Amino acid sequence: MKARNKDHFNVLMQLFIIFFKLGPSTFGGGYAMIAAIEREIVNKKAWLEPDEIGDMVSVAGSAPGGVAVNSAAFVGYKLAGVAGAAVAVFAITLPTFLIVLILSILGMLFKDVPKVEAALKGVHAAVVALIIVAAVKIGKASIMDIPTLLIASGCVVLLLFTPLHSLYLILGGPVAGVSIIAVKRVLGLSAQTEKKVKDQQADLNYLEYYI
Repeated sequence: MKARNKDHFNVLMQLFIIFFKLGPSTFGGGYAMIAAIEREIVNKKAWLEPDEIGDMVSVAGSAPGGVAVNSAAFVGYKLAGVAGAAVAVFAITLPTFLIVLILSILGMLFKDVPKVEAALKGVHAAVVALIIVAAVKIGKASIMDIPTLLIASGCVVLLLFTPLHSLYLILGGPVAGVSIIAVKRVLGLSAQTEKKVKDQQADLNYLEYYI
């Protein structure tokens, strides 16, 4: 029992250290940190499988709250239950809170300094790149056939050119997916719900080469 408690405590400590380290990397919002989470949780620790990152992003993006916090809760709960979720959420929010507090104070003091304004513009450009990388990774894991490509493309068009709230797309995505699978099965067609391991490995090799 003591050994089991010690192992549980070690997992909690590792969760705290990793997400405390990831917290400062969330410039530009939670989606910008997906690549960092995958590197730490999948590549280094092997706590999640590569295809589980897509599940994490889907759950984190669909649930209320920030994507970064929801992702931390997802990983923490999967590894150590409620305690793991609480530790991961606390760890990822603590450095962000401290950084925002300090930057708020400094921003009020140096808000009119040209170099500070130039630095922030540079950060904005870097954030765009981080979000694009996250989008590529999610797309590689989630778009597996023509129907999923059409759903993703349709959502992008609706978000860009209509005032439709993203909540309706989040709610409509599962309905569209279930409907497509049901129609395929009625027609006797193959209903693929996840990528094959070979396809996932090919996508990972592609990303490792170009990113």
